[in-house]
Amino acid sequence: MKAGRVNSQLPTSNSQRPKPLGLGVGGWKLAFDTIRSLVTTLLAVLLGSATVLACPVCFGAEESPLIDGAKLGVVVLVVITLAVQGGFVGFFLYLRKRAKQVAELELEDEWLDLQRGSRSS
Repeated sequence: MKAGRVNSQLPTSNSQRPKPLGLGVGGWKLAFDTIRSLVTTLLAVLLGSATVLACPVCFGAEESPLIDGAKLGVVVLVVITLAVQGGFVGFFLYLRKRAKQVAELELEDEWLDLQRGSRSS
């Protein structure tokens, strides 16, 4: 190897120095955006009306059409999930039954071939 090539691969003194821990240009913008979001959220919570922040369930309505719809939605999703899982179970049971039938037919054919072979000799 040439001496110039070896020197270019060695680390320089600048690459071994630790990097500064300052926020940098992009870090200040991120910090400002975070503080602005927190202040906006705090103002909305403190100055906002209590009825705006609560849904009907949290506000005190125990039985409403909204709750009935949510319950019905959950039941429908559970039924659909169970139907799909039942379809998979049924399909795999069908495959197992079909594989047993094919195995029995192959075993029967092999047995008949063995019986024919022993008669001819």
